[in-house]
Amino acid sequence: MNFPNDFLWGTATASYQIEGAALEDGRGECIWTRFSHTPGNVLNGDTGDVACDHYHRYESDIALMADMGVPAYRFSISWPRVIPAGTGAPNSAGLDFYDRLVDQLLEANIRPFATLYHWDLPQALQDRGGWENPDVVQWFVDYARLMGERLGDRVKDWMTLNEPWVVAFLGNYTGEHAPGKQDLKAAYQVAHHLLLAHGEAVPVIRQAVPDARVGIVLNLNYVDAASDSEADQQAARRHEGYANRWFLDPVFKGHYPPDMVDWLGDTLDGIDLEAVKVAAVPTDFMGINYYTRNMFAHDDTGDFKTRTVHPDHDRYTKMNWEIYPEGLTKLLVQVTEEYSPNKLYITENGAAFDDPAPINGVVEDTDRVDYLKAHFEAGSAAIAQGVPLAGYFVWSFMDNFEWAWGYTRRFGIVHVDYATQARVPKRSALLLQEMIKQQA
Repeated sequence: MNFPNDFLWGTATASYQIEGAALEDGRGECIWTRFSHTPGNVLNGDTGDVACDHYHRYESDIALMADMGVPAYRFSISWPRVIPAGTGAPNSAGLDFYDRLVDQLLEANIRPFATLYHWDLPQALQDRGGWENPDVVQWFVDYARLMGERLGDRVKDWMTLNEPWVVAFLGNYTGEHAPGKQDLKAAYQVAHHLLLAHGEAVPVIRQAVPDARVGIVLNLNYVDAASDSEADQQAARRHEGYANRWFLDPVFKGHYPPDMVDWLGDTLDGIDLEAVKVAAVPTDFMGINYYTRNMFAHDDTGDFKTRTVHPDHDRYTKMNWEIYPEGLTKLLVQVTEEYSPNKLYITENGAAFDDPAPINGVVEDTDRVDYLKAHFEAGSAAIAQGVPLAGYFVWSFMDNFEWAWGYTRRFGIVHVDYATQARVPKRSALLLQEMIKQQA
């Protein structure tokens, strides 16, 4: 593996998945609080009320990162913790928490990367229409300004949104995620307002933080056709338009993909498609969250006339996601050739497996080690092909609340005993530590 001397290694988390303290110190309810407390939405009835209790344990968690020598940490800010109603008066206790968190990171010589939105919309805003309401763009801009002004003297790396595709479509089309709607037209409204919010927030962050480095994080899978048939090739192209290009094209080209606009027809009624040009605001980088490949065949049923195909082998994670590291190289090259980004980060990559119990202070998660090694190699191969890949954040720093899967899926490189909150590094944490040492 070959990485540039200034390549940045890090790890990542999200607020609702780790913080706990769900309604403590003035934090408002978020859509995941409401969703997870609604029976049937989350496996085993799990919630993020306590999660990893990071709100109270952040000092020891950062100390553990420092012991590993982690140079950078990507975290997200809980909007309802800092503005409980989503708009209006901020919550000083919530702002103070992120002050302490950032100060502790800097003291440990860890570079903070702040994500403004990782899915925990204030429930008070959802009650006003949430991301379907055009007013949400200004609500988000005001929130972004508050955080930029509060933390911008210390935080220089900012991400507006995490995985807007998931927010729009898993939250509002399939209903697997909060707020649990199943309405395709609503999902496209949500996607549109997310893109507008990104475009409007970037200059506001720059105004509050003149030396800011700002980007957006998209979840992108490599998309393959199940066969060489024209029908399957077109099915794959449609899925790529739905999952990848619907966000890539606006962010880099200022318009939605024309083939998908034609395909969707009146599903997009009520959306000012021209307005999305604001999403093409210049940014310093783009974050890519990569986990797997998607393979599709044509199928006349369903909104997109596609059917997911699972290749017949045993290389799958606990999430039933195919292990396909070469897809990361292909995707990075594809994005670079098509969109010419200034800089790319892998902002999430990792895997859930059935880990063995800790023995003698370590978890031997050999499956995850193999997964990460293969994907590190894929990133290195992409750099060799001219991809401007500048850093790699392993997901996740520790086991946590895995959304609709509750606590049944572990992505962490640090094991968490949820009963005692004890942390035990896994072999994968030692692998990351070794990569960091080689970089020094």
